[in-house]
Amino acid sequence: MTRILPLAAAFAVVMVSLGIFIFASPAAAHERRTVGPYTFVVGWIVEPAFIGQLNALDLTVTETATTKAVEGLEKTLKADLITGGGAATTPLTVATRFGLPGKYQGQVLPTKVGDYTFHITGTVGPMTIDEKFESGPGRFGAIEDIAALQFPSKVPSNADLAAKLDDANLKLTVAIALGAVALVIALASFVPSLRRR
Repeated sequence: MTRILPLAAAFAVVMVSLGIFIFASPAAAHERRTVGPYTFVVGWIVEPAFIGQLNALDLTVTETATTKAVEGLEKTLKADLITGGGAATTPLTVATRFGLPGKYQGQVLPTKVGDYTFHITGTVGPMTIDEKFESGPGRFGAIEDIAALQFPSKVPSNADLAAKLDDANLKLTVAIALGAVALVIALASFVPSLRRR
């Protein structure tokens, strides 16, 4: 009996620790903002967020006074993802998250490292929404390079592959041009001998 109590206590500590880990809010790296009578929480659904990895807008909307989930916003809200200071913008399809009232997502596969902005527009109840949520300190993370996590060998990035392809194309173009010049010179030197015959 004396051995069972310490084992039960250790088991309880492990279970509580696991519970804290499993049920901890992933929204710690999200931006929380009061918009009129509503609270918006915005970030990436997977943090940290890496280039070339499927991710999504993670949007939660609640009534600020009651913390009641606001449902049905997939019909009234739109979201755009912006990067490069507005140089590139794409619309995201706002969809509900199954079994999670007031939670929405918009899937995307980020292809560039850096800061991103979620621009959310539309209506919540009678209120018009036009809010920009930018990645940064105290908000949500930028898209990071995945190279540091690659093991045992590093996979070249799309930018590296594009640079190598550009270099190969340039070398091929130069080789074709040199081959054409050599062919013209060979033909030019062959023509006089044909005329003599």
